[in-house]
Amino acid sequence: MKSIRAKILLSYLIVLLVGVAVTLLSVSFTAQIAYNRQMMREGMHMGQGMAPPQPERTLMQFANFRNAVFESLGTAALVAALVAVVVGLFLSERIVAPLRALTRATKRIAAGHYDERVSVTGEDEFAQMAGSFNHMAAQLEQTETMRRRLVGDVAHELRTPLTTIKGSMEGLLDGVLQPDSETFTQILQESERLGRLVDDLQELSRVEAGAYTLDKQPLDVASLVATAIKRLARPFEEKQVALTPNLPADLPPLHADEDRILQVLANLLNNALQYTPAGGTVTVAAQKNAEFVQFSVSDSGIGLSETDRDLVFTRFYRADQSRSRHAGGGSGIGLTIARHLVEAHGGKIWVESPGSGLGSTFFFTLPLSH
Repeated sequence: MKSIRAKILLSYLIVLLVGVAVTLLSVSFTAQIAYNRQMMREGMHMGQGMAPPQPERTLMQFANFRNAVFESLGTAALVAALVAVVVGLFLSERIVAPLRALTRATKRIAAGHYDERVSVTGEDEFAQMAGSFNHMAAQLEQTETMRRRLVGDVAHELRTPLTTIKGSMEGLLDGVLQPDSETFTQILQESERLGRLVDDLQELSRVEAGAYTLDKQPLDVASLVATAIKRLARPFEEKQVALTPNLPADLPPLHADEDRILQVLANLLNNALQYTPAGGTVTVAAQKNAEFVQFSVSDSGIGLSETDRDLVFTRFYRADQSRSRHAGGGSGIGLTIARHLVEAHGGKIWVESPGSGLGSTFFFTLPLSH
């Protein structure tokens, strides 16, 4: 049988039949002894003067008694079987109904309806299973929403450079644009933007999937910051933005992956550079705490509103939506990657800003070396 209801009903009937069989066997083995004991008691109560009962009569009386008992047991077993069927149908329906609802919801989830939920009543195992199913469905719905948003964001990010390249090539074919170094430089820059976006997406995919290993070693904070500043010194000089460190002399070593933390610092510094105008300043600082070192990257750039502070670590989000990547905005992925890398080290990352136009400071913590 494949039906759970049939299996539950059959289990009730089997238990009932076993009980009846055990009762009949018990009566068959014990009825004679119990009957004889009862007759002896009656004889003792009636006194010594009376004649003892005849054996034939005693056997006939016992046979009638046993038949009556078996007949009563048979009637009781039939009534119990009917009651067991009714109760079994009722209880099986109570058990099967939530399973049917869960099956229907599962089929709708499989068909792509991730908003499907089942009702949760009580605190038994079925309620716990329904709660777990709803949690799973909510996670799937969130994942699907993120997937759709990612596809839309990637399409949007690819559209701008592809449109520029296409327009330039059409202009060259129509003779509207001259085949000079300026035109070819523009096409090259747009193709490089596409390449950087693809690289960022690949890195984001690896980071979010955790498809990388951390080679944690004791690291000197001052050397780490100096390396990050050295790598980005040229773009800061070209934009005329001052980049300065502010580190105390007694910082203890970190326990972290050097390449990954340099990537975090580079992403934060690039973000600060992109949104800080010429003549501005960016400062890299660090301070020791009991269990960690807290880094900060402060800039005198465009600042962040309260909404920006909540969304700035979301992939493809830009605080200044009016700025394209060509004008200095990034792909909107660097801060997302930085967040995942910091959290993979057991640290935290957040941002503070007095408001738009007042600059911002990105903080992150890393555990000390033990």
